Amino acid sequence: MSLSPDVKRPALNPFLKLLLEMGPLMVFFFANSRPALFRPLAEPFLPVAALAGEQANILTATAMFMIAMLASLVITFALTRHLPVMPLVTGAVVLVFGGLTLYFQDSLFIKLKPTIVNTLFGGALLGGLAFGKSLLPIILDTVFQLDEVGWRKLTFRWGLFFIGLAVLNEVVWRTQSDDFWVNFKVWGVMPITILFAISQTPLIMKHQIPDDAGSQHL
Repeated sequence: MSLSPDVKRPALNPFLKLLLEMGPLMVFFFANSRPALFRPLAEPFLPVAALAGEQANILTATAMFMIAMLASLVITFALTRHLPVMPLVTGAVVLVFGGLTLYFQDSLFIKLKPTIVNTLFGGALLGGLAFGKSLLPIILDTVFQLDEVGWRKLTFRWGLFFIGLAVLNEVVWRTQSDDFWVNFKVWGVMPITILFAISQTPLIMKHQIPDDAGSQHL
């Protein structure tokens, strides 16, 4: 299986792409660490009592996370006329569970978001394989070309990885404080994901096929 779209989409600058992907998480982290700086922006979404309560940090951070995620999606679409599946699904879950967090003033919902997103992706990848479909190119919006065996192996590994992240998130939020969970979400999960992606390079190199050959496998 390989992807070779007939219509070339505008490619984002790699640094801008990274900023759009990491930006909302960084906003989430800083708003949780310094809620007073973001309070004026959060006030329209939360009552004054909530902004002064014991969950003020994570509630403020959730409101800012939702705004930053929505802005990231809008900018991405404006620049590329396309929204990749992963940011789109993640953004939708952030808006739904972030909204529940603010409405009920309960951080449980935003802490469940990574569990739900990663379970969805992991389940989709492993479920697709069960029906003979490698959905990884769609979910990750990949640009490289792999043979069928390569896609199956890589899809299986990423499926297990997403399920592992879901389990890890459950362990962390159930056993640690809100602040620890926020820090782990930003400074723990991303490095783990990057290291896992890098570890798959040998598999990708082994099964990669040239672009001109890839077009023959559509």
